[in-house]
Amino acid sequence: MSDFGWPTAGISYGGDYNPEQWPRQVWDEDVALMREAGVNLVSVGIFSWGLLEPREGEFDFGWLDDVLDLLHRNGIAVDLGTPTASPPAWFYATYPDSRVVTRDGTVLGFGSRGMVSPSSAEYRAAAARIAGELARRYADHPAVVMWHVHNEYGAPVGEDYSAQSVAAFRDWLRERYGSLDGLNAAWGTAFWGQTYREWAHVGAPVATASTPNPAQQLDFARFTDHQLRACFRAERDAIRAHATQPVTTNFMAHQSWNTDLWKWAREVDIVSDDHYLWSPDPDAHVALALSADLTRSVARGRPWVLMEHSTSAVNWQGHNIAKRPGEMHRNALTHLGRGADGILFFQWRASRSGAEKFHSAMLPHAGTGSRVFREVVDLGDRLGRLAEVAGSRVRARVAVLYDWESLWAQDLQWRPSDDLGFRERMRTYYERLWRDGVTVDFAHPEDDLSGYALVVAPASYLLTAAAGKNLTGYVAQGGTLLVSCFAAVVDEHEAVHPGGFGAPLREVLGTSTEEFLPVRAADQVTVDLDGTALATDTWAEHLSLAGAEVRGVYRGGPADGMAAITRHRHGEGTGWYVSTRLGVDALAPVLAAVYADAGITPPGQPEGLELVTRHGTDHDYLVAVNHRDTGVQLDVTGTELLSGEETGGSYRIGAGGVAVFRTPSGGDR
Repeated sequence: MSDFGWPTAGISYGGDYNPEQWPRQVWDEDVALMREAGVNLVSVGIFSWGLLEPREGEFDFGWLDDVLDLLHRNGIAVDLGTPTASPPAWFYATYPDSRVVTRDGTVLGFGSRGMVSPSSAEYRAAAARIAGELARRYADHPAVVMWHVHNEYGAPVGEDYSAQSVAAFRDWLRERYGSLDGLNAAWGTAFWGQTYREWAHVGAPVATASTPNPAQQLDFARFTDHQLRACFRAERDAIRAHATQPVTTNFMAHQSWNTDLWKWAREVDIVSDDHYLWSPDPDAHVALALSADLTRSVARGRPWVLMEHSTSAVNWQGHNIAKRPGEMHRNALTHLGRGADGILFFQWRASRSGAEKFHSAMLPHAGTGSRVFREVVDLGDRLGRLAEVAGSRVRARVAVLYDWESLWAQDLQWRPSDDLGFRERMRTYYERLWRDGVTVDFAHPEDDLSGYALVVAPASYLLTAAAGKNLTGYVAQGGTLLVSCFAAVVDEHEAVHPGGFGAPLREVLGTSTEEFLPVRAADQVTVDLDGTALATDTWAEHLSLAGAEVRGVYRGGPADGMAAITRHRHGEGTGWYVSTRLGVDALAPVLAAVYADAGITPPGQPEGLELVTRHGTDHDYLVAVNHRDTGVQLDVTGTELLSGEETGGSYRIGAGGVAVFRTPSGGDR
């Protein structure tokens, strides 16, 4: 990431704009309504490759010239997209070998969104060419304030098993391991007779008679991430040859699988993210907060852009739930509270044709008289009143460890239980912290953690020796560490650590795991924590104690009477281990004890009231989002910026309401 000025004044507001879908006369109506709604930034051109380059090497920018000029005359800035997420029909016809091949050998063709093979030299050349031509033409256009490369790398196309991809995978492996001996050692190919003697025999982990080599699968995930980033860099560098505006691409934090955002964030100038609620989740606003905190964290605390979310329902889930009145505002203000200085949607005007015609938009099919459009206009007005919040930062005393490589590894086949997943554990621990009103950062296990009073590791199945040393040193210097079950099992090669399960954390936790003991669904198991019975399921472990004190004991199930929760003093700090799968409610008393060790006092806010503080130079800004269906009284001193009211020490937030308070500096919420 580089230091760039923010692309707009105040909070950026708008969304994807696709004027090519509409007659010219509609464009004038669009910009007039954008001005009414307070829109100051739109993303343009993201799916327009077939129009901009109708035949290979022939370009037609006339319509885009008109769009950018029109937007600029109306005071609307442009995040100019490169259209490479959807190559045109001529590309598929000219370069058929560039098509993606799935694991089972299916060749994917034209007619949808989604790029071709990330390893295709022809694709990278064509993508860099169109990006460079756009930058050559529009680098100095006054409307263009940011460049938007591609769209949602890794979704829907990530892994590719084509011949080009397999050849590139071999090259990547040669660079990583140097020799076949190094590869065989890393992959443990002595197992099942998989030893390689020729590089030509090394392939991708395609469909096999049984489960493929897990180390090979993990490396293929790393390779896929590398190839996608190489595609991004090719376009970014083509733009950089002509233009100086910041370059971004829209991530999908905690929602996509193929991209390691710790690495990606180093490649962009401004971090941006897309987020969509998952309809089956009755508490989807908690997952939204998780995604927002994760995005801010990969941005290393800098302000970021919510590049896409929806005004109401999406179109691609099995049961697409419309947002209720006020929900769009709550979603937007949650992102703002957690560090976003840009609030954008997909898309401005609802499409009449195509696969996304049932996706909601800022201007829906029902038109300007609709509830959704009225809320869009109201949100623009509200964000205008919050301009002074831009640039302020969120602070946290708690870090949650998040490692995409551990996600890739843990979710492979043949684990002791399919019910113990990375995302489920991450969400459960995060939700407990969210309900306790504790603001968190996310961090990589090898990051400097010295600034945090508490570090939580919900899903650290893969943990390197270096990460184990880092966490051990963190606790020795006075930190508090809470580790969830199935932790530190394998190293970076998906091999069990020398010394057995949990070896890298044995010193800091004072325990290791002799055996995993998954629980039958019919078994009734609890954990006795200081006389309180905590409900648990799915998972238990046979712990071997090496100095830790037992704080919780299994009652029932395969580990009956054994240690379930331990606490260990190491140096100046404390390490906790929870060897079972506890739910959000059962974690409450555990976290209460951990908070005490860490010197953290949760704020004790009412259930369902979300409070986050952004810290500015002269003032703090408390963002309050009421997810309750009843009003709530909040003790706060300051000015409520949306209404302009002075609080007098107390303020009532209505059912489903939002509020933002300018408060004196120095708050610690």
